[in-house]
Order: sequence, then C-alpha cells, then structure tokens
Amino acid sequence: MKLYKISTTEIKKLFNKLGCDKSGVSILDKKSKLHALYIKELHVGAANILKQDALSIGADLAVPSGVIIASEKIVDAVLIGTTKHFEILSKKELSQPFGLKDLALKLKSFINQKDYKTKIMGVVNANDDSFFFKSRFKGEDAVTYIEKLINEGADIIDLGGVSSRPGSQAVSPKEELSRLKPILDLIGKQKLYEKAEFSLDSYEPEVLKYALDCGFKIVNDITGLQNDEVCKLSAQYNAQVVIMHMQSDPKNMQKNPQYEDVIVEVNDFLEQRVEKAKSFGIKDIVLDVGIGFGKSLEHNLLLLKHLEHFKHFGYELLIGASRKSLIDMIVTSKIEERLPGTLAIHLESINNGASIIRCHDVKEHYQAIKLQEAIKSVEIL
Repeated sequence: MKLYKISTTEIKKLFNKLGCDKSGVSILDKKSKLHALYIKELHVGAANILKQDALSIGADLAVPSGVIIASEKIVDAVLIGTTKHFEILSKKELSQPFGLKDLALKLKSFINQKDYKTKIMGVVNANDDSFFFKSRFKGEDAVTYIEKLINEGADIIDLGGVSSRPGSQAVSPKEELSRLKPILDLIGKQKLYEKAEFSLDSYEPEVLKYALDCGFKIVNDITGLQNDEVCKLSAQYNAQVVIMHMQSDPKNMQKNPQYEDVIVEVNDFLEQRVEKAKSFGIKDIVLDVGIGFGKSLEHNLLLLKHLEHFKHFGYELLIGASRKSLIDMIVTSKIEERLPGTLAIHLESINNGASIIRCHDVKEHYQAIKLQEAIKSVEIL
C-alpha cells in the first residue's frame, strides 16, 4: 500500500478516473469541499440552535464560550462544513427562529457557485497622465498596440481616456471624447471588435454611447453605476457592465480611507448596485472590488485574501492590481519594476475566484496563467 495526499481542487476528476458510479461522484464531490463561513451579528438563540444542528450532521459552529448561557445577546460565529453539510443546513434552518431562515436562504449562494474561464483584459490609455507611461497611446499608434495585445493573448481590450489614479483630476466629457474618438473610429472602421471584446473605462454616457456604436460591448464603470443614464444606456445596448467599488473619488480616495469591515461594506455596496442594475434591465454583470480605489494596504490585502467571498453573487469577478502602489508598500519598487508583484497578486486572485485579470503586461500574464492552468489540469497517472 502506498499513500500520498492530493489536492482537492481537481478531486472530481479522480473520482471519475477511479470508476465511481456517476451519482456517487456528485455525492463524493460535495463531501470533499470544505467551507468556513464567518457569520456576524448572530442572535445567541440562533447560535445555540445552529450549533446543535451543525453537530448533528457532522459540521460545527465555532462560537464564543458564553453562548451556551446566553451571556451576550448578539455574537459572531464561524460555520464549518462541507458543501453537503451546507446543503442540509440550508433546508434544516428554514423553519427555525431568530433569523435562521434568512441564513438558510443565503447559504445556498455560497455553495452553488459557477466557475468561469480566465480572461485577460489588456489596458490601453488615451491620456497623458495615466500612472504607467507604457500604456499611453494615441490614434493609429493605439490601434497598433491594441493589435499587439490581442496577438499576445488579450481576450478583452480596456480603453480609457481619463486617468483614475489617486489624485487625478476629472475632465469634461467633451475632452474625454476628443482623446478617444480617433481610436474609437479606427476600431470601428477596422472591425477590431471581431478579434477581441472591447471595454470602455468611463462613466460618461455621451462617451460610452459613442464607443458602443463603434462595436464596444463592455461598460467598465469605476463609479459602480452611480449615474442612472449609464444604466439606461447599458441596458439599451445590452452591454456587459463592470460594477466597481470605490470609496470617495480619485481626487481624494486615498486620503485615509476608513472602514469598520471592508469585506462587509464592499459586499453591501455591490449588492445595492447589482439590484440597481437589474432594475434597469441590465443582465450581464461583472464585479470588481476596486483594489487601490479608496483602500489602505490592509484593506486591499483583505479583499484579495477573501475574494472568494464575492463569488456568492454568481457573477464573474474582475481584479486589476497591475503595477499598483500596494506592491511598493510591501517591497519598495518603481512602477516599471512591479511586474513580479503584479503576477503574484493576479495568480492568487485567480485561485481565489477572479476570472477577468486587468493588466498592462498581457504577454507575461498569458504565459503565467497558462502555466497555472496546466498545473491545475494535470491528472494523477
């Protein structure tokens, strides 16, 4: 007999290789995935009921020591169990008091999660003040660069005409469009949208409409659909919409950003904006937690570490940390020296649930992601 520990990420393939019964594979798969759910502000009565129900099926609930005597009315807890355990509890708690019905309904969203193919979004800027100078292009030079990024492996091209770096100044829609129009016209004329998807990094309806008329399919809105007109336009064109979280605005977003709980507050914001998008008839949504947009280093790291949490919405997650200052805060480095840090963040983000990677260095990301995918997909001999 010989033993070795295996990764559970591809365990379903191993079950199939073993020749397990098809219905058995599904059951085994649910038993092999372990989840830990942090529950904040749980009624102590609910905690005691949930603890007993969890233990009765082989799961558990970590609670403060005083819960059994109800020393505190409201407590925090951690629910630990497999996908199968969570499925059982999502039904079992429907009839229980103290808010457990709401918990039961929410549990399903944390276990029935869709996986998406990883896509690379290449960055092209039509302004002179974007923080990475190698991404700045105008007119035909921009189109040449776009074609280069597509050939290097970009699935999406994200074009922008206004910098959103910390401290940047907003410009008028007229000025923004004047920077973008020559590039947009060439993209439309040459039908480059047939080679890749195109996204516009803007929140101005006038500018977005022009891009959508030139074959763009994605609205990348750093304000998270603040403007109702952007919502109407996106729905009219059936565009995919990237809803990003940002505290304050680019001009002052990095002036001592504060959160009581960054995960909860970003989640609540995205939840509200998803509902807004749906109310306008927007169907295709991507979520972006907004790394570097009104967050301290700790806030950014917490969001990256717990990115998987945001998969419960059921939408694709976009991460864009390319060459950003959080890398410099950990290892002192100039913008042009931050590619290794960028790759580390983005590969970890993919492991944690991201499927769209917004970056400046497409060729390097393509190679790194393909290697990561090869490692994940290899099967036991």
